[in-house]
Amino acid sequence: MQYQYRRARRKFDDEVENHERWLISYSDFITLLFAFFVVMYAISSVNIGKYKVFSDALGDAFGGAGAAEPINTQVQNLPIPNPGLKRRTELLRKEKEQMTKLAQDLLSTLAPLVKEGKVRVTQNSRGVSVEINASVLFDPAEARLTAESVEALRAVAALLKDDSHNVQVEGHTDNLPISTALYPSNWELSAVRASSVVRLFIDAGVAPQRLTAVGFSSNVPVAPNDTPIGRARNRRVAVTILSGIPDTVTELPTTAPIPAR
Repeated sequence: MQYQYRRARRKFDDEVENHERWLISYSDFITLLFAFFVVMYAISSVNIGKYKVFSDALGDAFGGAGAAEPINTQVQNLPIPNPGLKRRTELLRKEKEQMTKLAQDLLSTLAPLVKEGKVRVTQNSRGVSVEINASVLFDPAEARLTAESVEALRAVAALLKDDSHNVQVEGHTDNLPISTALYPSNWELSAVRASSVVRLFIDAGVAPQRLTAVGFSSNVPVAPNDTPIGRARNRRVAVTILSGIPDTVTELPTTAPIPAR
């Protein structure tokens, strides 16, 4: 009897312990993890048709169509697109249409001067700009509007009077220095020329609070100043009808973060 017990004990001790039983639990975990990422990938793209096929497949795999109900409910309750973004897109579209119409009206009103190359009408994201050669508006080294220029500017003012956009009038000169009793430099000349146009617009009925006059002197040339033609191009007044869509403003922190060491 004792001999049989020792023999059975020795047989039990001689059995090799199975160190790979953890693989069963690990494989179950990997399978569940794979299924989780499949679901996450599937819901990352909102497509009702794909959801229906996917949910039906899950229903068949897990015992009937009832298992697919939570996914269909989730699809129906997905959030709608950002209404603020949609509203801003619509405002941008309407604003562009309005500015394009204004640009076409200005082109039509100033057609003779445009044809002569003395007026340019351009449009960009900032707004619509009417660039008028200074020779059309002023005598050399003067800031008083000529009689011939008043009619053209009043036609522009008639288009702007019933509009709601702000208007910036910019005076520009060439780089040749000027020094007179009224205008010690091109800064004064460019600023007063812009102001002269603003005053005419106000007299023609454009609301003063919509108008701004700015003098740039010779600092924003549109052509080289080394030729008479280039300098004549740079002597100009630009009337810019500013876009009414406000820019997105991001407030910066008052103090810069301390870098980590």
